[in-house]
Amino acid sequence: MCMSLRIEPRKMAEVLIKIRKMSLAQEMSLKLGKSLIMSGDMYPSDIAPVQAPNKYGNVAVFPMAWGFAHKSTPKPLVNRRVETADSKPLWRDSWYRRRCVIPASWYYEWGYPVYEEDSRSMIEHRNTKKAKFAIQTEGSDRTYIAGLYRYEEHSGMQVPMFSILTRESAGSVKDIHDRMPLILDKEDVKGWIRPDGNPCIIAEKALTNMVFEKAVEYYKSPTEFIAM
Repeated sequence: MCMSLRIEPRKMAEVLIKIRKMSLAQEMSLKLGKSLIMSGDMYPSDIAPVQAPNKYGNVAVFPMAWGFAHKSTPKPLVNRRVETADSKPLWRDSWYRRRCVIPASWYYEWGYPVYEEDSRSMIEHRNTKKAKFAIQTEGSDRTYIAGLYRYEEHSGMQVPMFSILTRESAGSVKDIHDRMPLILDKEDVKGWIRPDGNPCIIAEKALTNMVFEKAVEYYKSPTEFIAM
């Protein structure tokens, strides 16, 4: 779940312009062969703007590639269940020491359409063709998705990689999918990112007040780029 998300370029223009000028971003783009657009619809292995602690422990924005690599699969590991992130060897160190936040406009999920007056049985509901939904935090144009990060060697470079944390769905999202990203209140971003913060306490306060609608397929054109 949550295999793609949306970063509206005009909403994050200032951040995108700044991060694309970073030498780290430019080197990552060269070594990984990835675009530095970092906006529009984002997919696994793309480079995205991610909030993480700087050397002083304060919140800063860095370019990171989406998905941990592992020898067991050629595909990037793009998400991890929050229920087991503190115990699985691959994720445990990041859970305690390297937490991050992915600021997105919304995320996408495939699920079953829901109607206001729905008298269908569960079997009939599950036999309906799935639809793509855009889901975001209610009352906000920014959805703060909790994640973990680590460094991996790619083409002789230590590349920062992130993965999204997921939880059991709650609220209206339960009608679409049984899992959802761990979404934070803006006020909890700093506490989540701080290396000495308590991720368990903050995870318990994760937001569930989501709104959704059927997703729009955007035409990807040069006008979507942010000039440096």
